[in-house]
Amino acid sequence: MRTLLTADHVLTFDGHSHQEVRDGAVLVEDGVIAYAGPVGDAPSADERIDLGESLLLPGLIDLDALADIDHLILDAWGTGQHARRLQWSAEYFDRRAPVFDAAERARIREIALVQLALHGITGYMPIASEVHSDWAETADELRAMAAFSRELGLRGFLGPSYRSGVNVVTAEGERGIRFDEGEGESGLDDAVRFFDELRALDDPLLTPVFLPCRIETLTPDLLAATAAAAKERGALVRLHALQGDFEREHILEVHGCTPLELIESVGLLNERLIVPHGVFLDVNPRVHGEDRGDLRRLVDAGVSVVHCPLTNARYGSELESFGRYREAGLNIALGTDSFPPDLVRGIDTGVSVAKVQNRSLAAGDLAGYVEAATLGGARALHRPDLGRISVGAQADLTAFRLDDVRMGALEDPLRTLILNGTARDACLTMVAGRVVMRDGVIEGIDLDAVRADTQLLFAKMRSAYTGRDHRNGTIDELFPPVFPIRDAIPREVS
Repeated sequence: MRTLLTADHVLTFDGHSHQEVRDGAVLVEDGVIAYAGPVGDAPSADERIDLGESLLLPGLIDLDALADIDHLILDAWGTGQHARRLQWSAEYFDRRAPVFDAAERARIREIALVQLALHGITGYMPIASEVHSDWAETADELRAMAAFSRELGLRGFLGPSYRSGVNVVTAEGERGIRFDEGEGESGLDDAVRFFDELRALDDPLLTPVFLPCRIETLTPDLLAATAAAAKERGALVRLHALQGDFEREHILEVHGCTPLELIESVGLLNERLIVPHGVFLDVNPRVHGEDRGDLRRLVDAGVSVVHCPLTNARYGSELESFGRYREAGLNIALGTDSFPPDLVRGIDTGVSVAKVQNRSLAAGDLAGYVEAATLGGARALHRPDLGRISVGAQADLTAFRLDDVRMGALEDPLRTLILNGTARDACLTMVAGRVVMRDGVIEGIDLDAVRADTQLLFAKMRSAYTGRDHRNGTIDELFPPVFPIRDAIPREVS
């Protein structure tokens, strides 16, 4: 089957970076790209998909993709003291219980993957909160997710999360970490079994990886065991690290070294390591504010960082800086990490933050951010057949409409999309030559049911916070409205 896709603007790959082709075409044959160039030179095809006034891009890669009902809308506000009330209390640790049952957890992941497809994401590595679980993820949960991902047609890099400890808050409001090392050991065993099982399945759209939780919740022994298991299998490891004050202070106090030094000491600092968010390096003003070698250490090891600009901004954090990391030679991929899984808004946020940081409009490296969402993700995954539109590459493609009146005047298609659009303008998501989403429709998916279930599951998640608050507050105390809600005035009955 030969399918020809045409669009007014196509972002092809010249062997080094992207280049735009006006009135372009991409021929897909057996799941790979067989031609990319001007439509006038395109070979014949069995089927044609005319995207019209749109921008056809390499499929967007999200390496910190939300696979959950997002909690950011609840906890990205207020003081640090208030944020502690939304974590586990130390008392809750001893009576912890899952908020959702297995069927609900499976539905949550289905909803999340549908959202990725609707927003133009073709390849993803999932991230889910452990706040509303009884510990972390299980292999069974990931088996269900893998089955649905396979059915939907997205390209997933999957593994269950695991940890040795959990962030808690004492009755006095002090932060700490409570550990159960047995949970961590059994979690890694589960992850190893899932890895070997998924690899044996030999599905080109499903790749097993190791996804341990945040570094401060992992013992050095568990980190070292992860490194050994990954080395034996040649596996990628994604480790959330270098992302906050508490993480750095805790590891310095308990282990006598920085998080980066801990990563190196356990054997994880290598080219198979992917680190979201990579913010708290020595160059950050909240650390040392000067280069003491952290960036060079990451670059020399071949580590990739997953930058999540929209989520970082929402939590008051940012890279110091995107341009500095790029100039040092560090590979940067992108992630969404929260809802919506919108890399268009993420890129816009990252570009704007860079301009503010550097007090220069020229610092808004739009090309660099687009490369991070495509080529950077492919490099992190060690997949040179992804993130580009070129002959022989996988036919993972994303297109965004440019003809909506709300898009305004069309100038450069990428500048127009990033400044004036969002990922809701996605009109095509294709993976390995298969159309996953077209014009907001996913075959076999009831989007009205997705929306209704999202609201029900969110309400259940929200109500569960009261049982974990170290001050035993009410929902109204934890989540007050932006403005007071006016009570209805009773009507007089005539």
